[in-house]
Amino acid sequence: MADKITKEQRSKVMKSIKSQSQLENLVSKELWKRGFRYRKNDRSLFGKPDISIKKYKVVIFIDSCFWHFCEIHGHRPKTNQEYWDKKLNRNIQREAKVKEYYTQRGWHIIRIWEHSIKEDLDAVIDELSAFILKAKDISVRKNI
Repeated sequence: MADKITKEQRSKVMKSIKSQSQLENLVSKELWKRGFRYRKNDRSLFGKPDISIKKYKVVIFIDSCFWHFCEIHGHRPKTNQEYWDKKLNRNIQREAKVKEYYTQRGWHIIRIWEHSIKEDLDAVIDELSAFILKAKDISVRKNI
């Protein structure tokens, strides 16, 4: 199926897509306020995690409901379904590879859904804080 917009319009739309979402910025600012120091979108790490703390082997991915096909809010576009099925399935397969990569190497990986952040940011930050502190504790015990 041909694209319904011009090449110039498509280019404008694609240029408007940010590498960091507002949700990522919201979460990272809250973690910073709680004293956690991290890197955002570190290209040196596999899968370019949204937030990473190499010292404690922590990677955090913030998944949007559309691009990661949330079972609750994800939806399949009605047009060009073959394309979108392939695209969304590739995203799911890539997530599995990323999870396997980090778990095999002893990293702590967590994925947070977009809707969780929108529903209760404080609860998400509490969950992430506990997750990071647990990884920190494990890291400290391994170095003793």
